[in-house]
Formats: sequence, C-alpha cells, structure tokens
Amino acid sequence: MTESSKLFNIRKNSSGSVSSIDDFVAVEEPLEIRVEDKNVAIVMRTPGHDRELAAGFLLSEGIIKSRDDVFEISECQSLAENDSEKGNFVSVLLSKEVNFEFGNLTRHVFTSSSCGVCGKATIESVMIDFPKIERSNQISSSEIAGYPDKLSAAQTTFKKTGGLHASALFDPNGEIVVIREDVGRHNALDKVIGHALMEDLLPLSDHTLLLSGRISFELMQKSLSAGIPTIAGISAPSSLAVEFAKESGQTLIGFLRNSTMNIYSGNVTD
Repeated sequence: MTESSKLFNIRKNSSGSVSSIDDFVAVEEPLEIRVEDKNVAIVMRTPGHDRELAAGFLLSEGIIKSRDDVFEISECQSLAENDSEKGNFVSVLLSKEVNFEFGNLTRHVFTSSSCGVCGKATIESVMIDFPKIERSNQISSSEIAGYPDKLSAAQTTFKKTGGLHASALFDPNGEIVVIREDVGRHNALDKVIGHALMEDLLPLSDHTLLLSGRISFELMQKSLSAGIPTIAGISAPSSLAVEFAKESGQTLIGFLRNSTMNIYSGNVTD
C-alpha cells in the first residue's frame, strides 16, 4: 500500500517546554513519467494515484486529447537494487493514431512539487490552446458556500499532516466525484483530471472544481483542458488567473470562506 505520510520523532517546543512526540509528515517523492519509453518529466509528488497523475499531466500538456489517445498506463518497478527507487515510474503507451513528437514537448524534464509551469521552456509554450467554455454551468452561491466544509471533511491526509493541497470535483448535485491530495497543487489537480479522463467523464462541462489554496494561471489552464467551467478556491487568484478566466469563459471564485466569496469572472446565482 502506498503511504502518503510518514511518522517522525520530533521535539516540540511549547512555551519553552520541550517534549518528544511522534508527528506525521506528508511524503514527497520523485515520479518519472515515460511516454513511448522516453522520459518526458520527473515530478515531485505525494505517492498515490500515479497513473491518474500521468494521465492528467499529459492531457494538460496537450500531448493527448481524450481517453482514446491512451493505449496503456502502467506503474513500473525499477530494476535497481535500492528498494527506495522501486515503483517511482509510470510508463504510458499511446494509441497508434497519436503523433507524439518528443522534441515538441514544452516542459523541461524536472518539475518541483511547488511549481509546474516554471518547468516550461518558453513563454509561448505556456499558452497551450484549449477550447473555450461555450456554456457556463449554473451554480448558486448558497450551494457553493457549502463546498469548503465538504472538502475539509474529505481531506484525510491533510488532517494528519497539515501539509497537502487538495483538488475536489463536484457534480451538478453538489456531491464530490473525486478528491485528490498532494504536496503540489498542480499534481492534485492533474490527479483529478486524470481520474476523469480514465473514467471517460470528459469534458467536465457540468462540474465545479474546488481548490484548497491559491488559484494560479496554470491551475486555470489545466481545468480548461478538462472543460471545467467553474473554478472556486479558498484562497486568492493571481492576476493572470483572472485574466485567463475572462478570456476562456470560465467562472472564477476566490476567497470562498464562511459563506462569503469574491466572483472575479462569470456569474453565480443567488
């Protein structure tokens, strides 16, 4: 079973009183993503749902467009004698119809857990072209106000470690379809998108995405790759995220806390 947290013995200082306690810490480990036996990325992530992570990564990178583009995604073990290196590989085989040009990949090989878009090679490569939202889903302020509590209740690993981001996908009835946690905000979203891709749920035109942290340009772009019309966050959006939402036709909500929210783009009913 993949562990998303590890137990460490630490010294806790509370008002000058020092004690020895055991504390859970979120796991961060490298994952190599290979496409057609070529290494396309090494991402620092929290282990778990690695096949979804790879699928979501490839979709948001524009390498694949649908589930039909993927022939097989498998988790592979390293042949190295060091056990700690085993299991940190995902191999993706594409359908014959997909024309994959390794030289056209826009991202450098290494991506940290704190930044996905910073691995891009050029400014132009950041602006991947995905279809705009043509029809916004209808969601009420009273309904979406309850989403943070549902997200919090489902964040099992965060409760243990306090060190993970989360992305949650809600259906038109306000129920969570899937939630994923990770040390990287973009990884958590890639896992959600990858799940939707592998379950043939795309495009997510009737769904709402809730993010536990700051809303960046890259998270908006990734959500657009999956056709998500409404994105809400508990924290603030960046200026480029707001501009992207307006251009793409997405509804963007920030500071969703205690029945209050800021609507930066799109419409929310009363």
